[in-house]
Amino acid sequence: MDFTYNQKRERDSYAQRSVAMGPRGMVTSSQQLATLAGYNALSKGGNAIDATVAMVSTLNVVEPHSVGIGGDAFALIYLARENKIIGMNASGRAPYHANIAWFHDKGIKAMPERGILSVTVPGALHGWAQAVERYGNLKLGDLFEDAIYYAEDGFPVSEVIAGEWRGVEEILLAQEGSSKAYLIDGKAPRPGQVFRNKDLARTYRKIVGQGIETFYEGEICKAIVEFCQQSNGLLSPEDFKTHKTTWVEPILTDYRGYTIYEHPPNGQGITALEMLNILEGYDIGGLGHNTAEYLHPLIEAKKIAFSDRDCFVSDPGFEDVPVDRLLSKEYARQCRRKIDSDRATVPTVHPSSTRGYDTVFVAAVDQDRNAVSFIGSIYMPFGSGMVVDGTGIVLQNRGNSFSLNPIHPNRLEPQKRPMHTIIPGMVFKGSDFLMSFGVMGGDMQPQGHVQFLINLIDFKMNLQEAVDAPRVRHMQGSDVYLEDGISRQTASALQGKGHNIVQASSSMNHVGGGQAIYLDSSQDVLLGASDRRKDGCAIGY
Repeated sequence: MDFTYNQKRERDSYAQRSVAMGPRGMVTSSQQLATLAGYNALSKGGNAIDATVAMVSTLNVVEPHSVGIGGDAFALIYLARENKIIGMNASGRAPYHANIAWFHDKGIKAMPERGILSVTVPGALHGWAQAVERYGNLKLGDLFEDAIYYAEDGFPVSEVIAGEWRGVEEILLAQEGSSKAYLIDGKAPRPGQVFRNKDLARTYRKIVGQGIETFYEGEICKAIVEFCQQSNGLLSPEDFKTHKTTWVEPILTDYRGYTIYEHPPNGQGITALEMLNILEGYDIGGLGHNTAEYLHPLIEAKKIAFSDRDCFVSDPGFEDVPVDRLLSKEYARQCRRKIDSDRATVPTVHPSSTRGYDTVFVAAVDQDRNAVSFIGSIYMPFGSGMVVDGTGIVLQNRGNSFSLNPIHPNRLEPQKRPMHTIIPGMVFKGSDFLMSFGVMGGDMQPQGHVQFLINLIDFKMNLQEAVDAPRVRHMQGSDVYLEDGISRQTASALQGKGHNIVQASSSMNHVGGGQAIYLDSSQDVLLGASDRRKDGCAIGY
């Protein structure tokens, strides 16, 4: 099956762009300057791992509301020479001093959405550095050159990012350090306005000069901890000193002859695989793209898989997550029997998070065919809303994902990692690497992974069409958002089945963004796609 070059005779308005192509290497991200940084890394003799770190470090500068060294990261890395895929878990843990009793004693019944008490240890930088040290060709100093350049000399803020930045002005105004670092005269930068972040540039230079030890034990660590303690937070030097990146075995399922890899818990990648297992029992291709007959079982499968996510997914170092059972084909058959083809169900467990839309996904494949699927985030736009004075570091609010219910698997405990929304994906055909892909956007991510893969495999779209095609998003209860491009007939039919079709602002992206790189092994050519909903691009050479 070839889903890379298919060209429809009558193409929808969303599918006018072609895939990027290149015989040697390919990089893709959600902002063109970051994609260029990845290309620059490959041009210097770097490999896919180097290119990924160059892109994400640049995104920290040019898309600061989404990602940064104050956040977390996950990656799937394919090493071509060894024909091996490995998982990188660079998510941070709760502080040693964080526990449910402490919050309850202060009258706090739910984890704060923003502010210093939502902050967990930033794991991203540690993961970047370990990935480069283990598998890269270059040094962090080489890979941070573009990030430092744009932070010092400035960059024109691209259109989509400017709009998302403007949407969280009030969050930044609430804290002096955030306002000073990320607003211009109290306002978010306009599209095309040049923005500089000299504090962040200095932070990067310190990391290059002193190593990541300055972040986890030295000068920068001290600044972060002092800032947290002055703000009545819980992070301590010990939290940073003991932090480590975890290298894990990816989880997988077979979908119509393709092997789909996701990151294991504490991430929610298992949710996407469970959805695919359930949907494999339907003749999806015969139901028609974005028809009610297709979208109804998709939505119902999502409800089941997310209910399981919210009941079971947690840090496997603290909880026994039943991965094998949830990914078994027999369990998928049991789940399918719960789906009524004519009537929507109301989930008994609501998704624990419908926020956290701001994430970045980048992918890279090099001339040796090493491949990376990488995702990073500070969770909600500008994370906790807290910026460490003089550093430009935005601290994530990933602690908001914890539960303060003492019997919940995802309950807050010292040194525990929360259930994580950010998930990278890869596809293999047999033992051969086929594709790195990802879809951003909090709870949209598993839903986006599934829709993207079904677009390719069941509806035989080409790579760019599959990324750009209109998406559906189940939100909470019976609420379903349909993106522009899905017909009124479909909306009406879904409404008739009991789904509540939500009318949302068309100016806001409710379905995330995505990137993908595909290896056409028959011609040894790479193809890349970047989502129409973002400011990015793919570059092949």
